[in-house]
Amino acid sequence: MTLLRFLVRYSPAMVIWTSLAALLSGACNAGLIAMINSALNRPGRPGLALVMGFAALGLGRILTNALAQITLSHFSQATTARLRQDLVRKILAVPLRQLEELGTPKLMVALTEDILEITQATLSIPIFAVNFAVLLGGAVYLAWLSLPVLLAMVAFAIVGAVSYRLMIRSGFGHLTAAREGQDRLFRHFRALTEGIKELKLHRVRRAAFLAEDVASAAAVCQKHNTAAELRFILAQNWNQLLFLVVIGLILFLLPRMENVSPQTLTGYIIATLYLMGPLAGLLGSLSVFSRANVSLRKVEELGLTLAAHSDDRAAPAVPTETFKSLELVGVTHHYYREREDDHFVLGPINLTFRPGELVFLVGGNGSGKSSLAKVIAGLYPPAGGEIRLNGRLVDDQNRDDYRQSFSTVFSDYFLFDRITGAALTGSDERARDYLGRLHLNHKVSIKDGVFSTTQLSQGQRKRLALLCAYLEDRPFYLFDEWASDQDPLFKDVFYTQLLPELKARNKAVLVITHDDRYFSGADRVIRLDYGRITGEGTAAATPFPTDVGVGVHPTNR
Repeated sequence: MTLLRFLVRYSPAMVIWTSLAALLSGACNAGLIAMINSALNRPGRPGLALVMGFAALGLGRILTNALAQITLSHFSQATTARLRQDLVRKILAVPLRQLEELGTPKLMVALTEDILEITQATLSIPIFAVNFAVLLGGAVYLAWLSLPVLLAMVAFAIVGAVSYRLMIRSGFGHLTAAREGQDRLFRHFRALTEGIKELKLHRVRRAAFLAEDVASAAAVCQKHNTAAELRFILAQNWNQLLFLVVIGLILFLLPRMENVSPQTLTGYIIATLYLMGPLAGLLGSLSVFSRANVSLRKVEELGLTLAAHSDDRAAPAVPTETFKSLELVGVTHHYYREREDDHFVLGPINLTFRPGELVFLVGGNGSGKSSLAKVIAGLYPPAGGEIRLNGRLVDDQNRDDYRQSFSTVFSDYFLFDRITGAALTGSDERARDYLGRLHLNHKVSIKDGVFSTTQLSQGQRKRLALLCAYLEDRPFYLFDEWASDQDPLFKDVFYTQLLPELKARNKAVLVITHDDRYFSGADRVIRLDYGRITGEGTAAATPFPTDVGVGVHPTNR
């Protein structure tokens, strides 16, 4: 069983302790059955020894059961945290391009639904183990009463187990199909949260999204989950029916076949009825374990996928050295574009960046500016060519150290609510100064590196992201269309105050922009068209056509 291998791998000691506690609980239950039967068939009042034995066995059952549950409770919560941390660690180590191809919904389902299913299964293990031990103890007691009758019951149990397995086999397929449907459902949930404005503005799209996308994906999950549960319920009730058949045979057929004492017959009936509850619990747990196995298999497959693409080589961090130059030598990058049904090729790119230099990168939509920025920042490894920092080759071994040289605000940035790392030192005072300059001090305050709120307008959030980048104080700053949704006042502050200030602090600055009125402030302006550099120089020396921002490749006109 996948879940059992997982438990043994994560904590073999826990499995041993839980098994021992469950066996002791089963032994106590078997003793309780014997004592109850003895008390029922004993003439006169029960003796003190019987009462004390009953109390001791009852207390032992409670304590061993509690021990198993407490042990598994701690383990399940620790396992949940560990699984999530392992997945997050692997996600952080995977190259950005592979994560983009894998998709956010698949990651979110693994981090939420799959982990929850596994947690529920681990919490059910004590109940499963105790029920199994009770059945085992009951079988020992029944064997003591009459071995032939026990063998007949074992034969029925084998028939029940085989028929149960056959009945639930198709249920596993339905559980897998339901889990696949959850990926699609989470993809629609993401569309709901990120596209809520568009859905509110378009009644027909909103109705189609609800009726066709969400409803159909939810219906698939409902259909397969219901089909799986139906099979588990039918199989469970079939086994309960077999149990009742066994009781009927013991009660009505056994006395006709052999001379059975009333005490033995009573013992068999009591024990069999007593064991029906644990059997139902045991069979009911199998549905939970089946779901957990499907989820665990998905998590392990995702973990293997992430590990296969990991660019985290656990190399020791090297001391930060003074930034002197960054060179791109024949760098290329390519990726598949679904809309054009072809591969977009960026490069070969030959560029050099130095401290104290302000560079503007311009070009039409789809020309590859953002992809080039991610290659420069080390988020996309180059398919060909070399990147050299201070003359040293950047490769898989030191790429993460290389990325620490950059402070960025991409067009699809994410705004965290606190400042971390070296930027935290003295950050509050510096942040308050920038909050005032960016006209955010009436909206946001900062204490111990934590912002009071990030619930701001798009333009305000982008200004707060700019503030965070400034506080990081790294040698290379990269801004991707930062000013695109700012009003004229803050555009002017950005281009005439903040960027020159970074340049004066000897930072290398690369700005992706369409604001040609500010080109004169750049040391260099680089034009990119369809993945290739078509112009480089000062704003005055570099000709830019009037259709800057359109960027249509001649072959696609």
